[in-house]
Amino acid sequence: MNRTQAVTRWLTADNNPVQVFGTVAAITVGAITVRPIGTSGTGLAVLCLLVLESLLLCTRLIPEGRLPPRAQLAVLCAWSVGAAALMSLDRSGASALFAYFVTGHAGYRIEARLAVPFAALTSALCASALLMPWSGHGTSWIVGAFTGVSVLVGISNRSHTAALRSARAAAEQAELASRAEARAEALAERARIARDVHDVLAHSLAGVNMQLEVTDALLESGDVERARQAAQRAQSLVRSGLTEVQRTVGDLREDALPLVETLRSLLASGSDAGTLTVDGPPRELPVRLAQVIVRCAQEALTNAHKYAPGAPVRMRLEYVEQRKPPEQVPEQVPEETVFEVVNSAPPEGSRPLAGAGSGMGLVGMRERLDLVGGTVTAGPIVDGDDAGGWRVRVVIPA
Repeated sequence: MNRTQAVTRWLTADNNPVQVFGTVAAITVGAITVRPIGTSGTGLAVLCLLVLESLLLCTRLIPEGRLPPRAQLAVLCAWSVGAAALMSLDRSGASALFAYFVTGHAGYRIEARLAVPFAALTSALCASALLMPWSGHGTSWIVGAFTGVSVLVGISNRSHTAALRSARAAAEQAELASRAEARAEALAERARIARDVHDVLAHSLAGVNMQLEVTDALLESGDVERARQAAQRAQSLVRSGLTEVQRTVGDLREDALPLVETLRSLLASGSDAGTLTVDGPPRELPVRLAQVIVRCAQEALTNAHKYAPGAPVRMRLEYVEQRKPPEQVPEQVPEETVFEVVNSAPPEGSRPLAGAGSGMGLVGMRERLDLVGGTVTAGPIVDGDDAGGWRVRVVIPA
């Protein structure tokens, strides 16, 4: 809680020090100055009324909302009548404090449509009490007539307190919203890190696993030279995996990611033939979008190596410009980036590693693309030169 919120909470709290001090000060001034006070006659009546008014004044310290509206109005009426009676007997004039406090408290605790008539009646009652024949003191009836003015102070304080409470509630809601947003961002970051771990490590480890299985098969067949080459490729995949981990960490600190060079590096690290074509006028993508494409490429290559080892892989990166539509086409062509990975059917004699995956690759791709407003489609190719293969198509709007 910051300092402003702490001050606001203090000002709007029940029984804050200012309110307590005002109540104690009024009772103390009344006890010292109101006269006569005695044990009989007028002195006894003044003493009883002073005690009653002091007790009623203490009701200011009852938290707001604790008294029902009718009970609150009854207390105010008793307080007003008692103040008028005390003013008619008091010779010092100090008892007018209780009348001013009752109208001010009425303006603060009850609605203005009731507080204003109540203050007017209190003023009339106090002025009448000072005009009574038995009022032998010199207090002018004008003092009683103006006791209702303090209702304006009460109404002003009520409005000010309501505004402070609204501001405090808004600040608390904003703080809760900020905490919820921070928590959502933290969860999103955790999900992103989980995807990065899967994309980077799963890609490398799946390739290493595949090469080790090939090595094992070649050793069983006695082809030591090709087994050595497969082991070297496994070592190369380990090195490239370490490079990818370093690149992932570096990407978080860079403002741009060389997308085309990164895709070519991914193709070069594989054991199968692969090509990359770039269509459209190239443009620099934000690092976040470039990372999404790289992760999708890694997952697609991993799947191609697992399910169609030895099959050629083609990548295509297309930058689609935004173009105004011709008159016969109602919609314009949006600016977007299209990325495709296509692998042909696995050659005869290949050993697919269908059981090596976790099944989370495509889910991870969809999650990444949802965060940037993109889409991914993946499925088998049923016709053409690549029939029996697999296509992954990613579309990311600018």
